[in-house]
Amino acid sequence: MAEQRLGDDIDDFCIKCKRISNHLIVSLMDGAAAKVRCRSCYSEHDFRHEQVPPSKKELKKQALLAAEALAGEKTADPQS
Repeated sequence: MAEQRLGDDIDDFCIKCKRISNHLIVSLMDGAAAKVRCRSCYSEHDFRHEQVPPSKKELKKQALLAAEALAGEKTADPQS
């Protein structure tokens, strides 16, 4: 892959538009994009590597499963 430069186009997930769209690189760190600006709504955010963040519903489900697993460990007999 070619070296990234300021102003280059890159695809990323926009937190305001809630979709993957074209962005401009506005900040680089160690030769990789650090901050980007959406070309649709012009909001700036950290580069997310096209990863869609989990929804609040998914986060609640994960927290509930973790709590159930912890409760299961506490009730298990530690001497078995």
